[in-house]
Amino acid sequence: MDNLVKVHGGGGYNSDFSDDDGQEESSQKDLKRKREEEFLHKPFQKDQHSQVAHRSLHANEVDREEARNRRAHLISMNAFERHKKFVGDYILYYGGQLADFRRSTAKDKTDVDVLRENHRFLWRDEDEEDMTWEKELAKKYYDKLFKEYCIADLSRYKENKFGFRWRTENEVVSGKGQFQCGNKRCETQEGLKSWEVNFAYVEHGEKRNALVKLRLCPECSFKLNYHHKRKEVKAKTKSKRLSEENQEPSQKKKRRKRLSSHSRKHKDKHKEHRDLSGSSSSSEGSLTSDKDSEAEDEPEGRSEGDHWRGPAPAVEEKSRDEEFDEYFEDMFL
Repeated sequence: MDNLVKVHGGGGYNSDFSDDDGQEESSQKDLKRKREEEFLHKPFQKDQHSQVAHRSLHANEVDREEARNRRAHLISMNAFERHKKFVGDYILYYGGQLADFRRSTAKDKTDVDVLRENHRFLWRDEDEEDMTWEKELAKKYYDKLFKEYCIADLSRYKENKFGFRWRTENEVVSGKGQFQCGNKRCETQEGLKSWEVNFAYVEHGEKRNALVKLRLCPECSFKLNYHHKRKEVKAKTKSKRLSEENQEPSQKKKRRKRLSSHSRKHKDKHKEHRDLSGSSSSSEGSLTSDKDSEAEDEPEGRSEGDHWRGPAPAVEEKSRDEEFDEYFEDMFL
């Protein structure tokens, strides 16, 4: 027993001394590691928490990530796909049928339906008050129509019922209603006549009438005049039209007065010459008749004495637009 204690006391292992050395080494390592971490630490880097996070923090982060993914998924879809997804989710969670979400098409209207409801054969100033978008659409369509000649529906001519409408752009280009028969079921191009019709119609519960022009072939003209004769429009000659335009009412009165005074003088002279000899009267009578014929052959606007009162009137040259208007006047009867 003493031998064992002696050996232990003289050259044995000292446990207190070895524990102190190990603590010093570990503390030095910890200091060295902290210095390295401080040296490598970035200013914007967050501190690492050695403690375990709470369950609520973890749940919030998971919800935030899920919401971000769902938002990106919804943005990638179009409006119809998004609507289908919402409807499917509603039926999945709350129950129901897909037929309950279908839109009713009973009150649907196309542009043609809107035009038929708000169309007017002739637009007046009163009609343009309180304009809605339906009326504006109908007015826009009305402005695109050509209102010189009409297209007629003569299918019910025996009942004295006719339908008229204005021409569209394609019909104007093809000549329908002007160079072809105005009946919508006829394409005759020969023997066309122009008719002027007082069109009486009922529109939106109001009686109206309008004077329209129509070009029809002989067969369709018979249908139009089946019950009573309509007014036929004939083209005036160019000379008559120019004379009517140039001759003013005042000039017509002056011409009548001049002719009446000239006829009275002629009668007085004829009576005086009857008292004279037959040869002289016959010669003088021939002279007066020649003068009368020359006076009648003079232009209507100016008399013989008017030529010496001043310079000749300046003739105005027609512009290019006026020439075009004069050319197209014969085309529209």
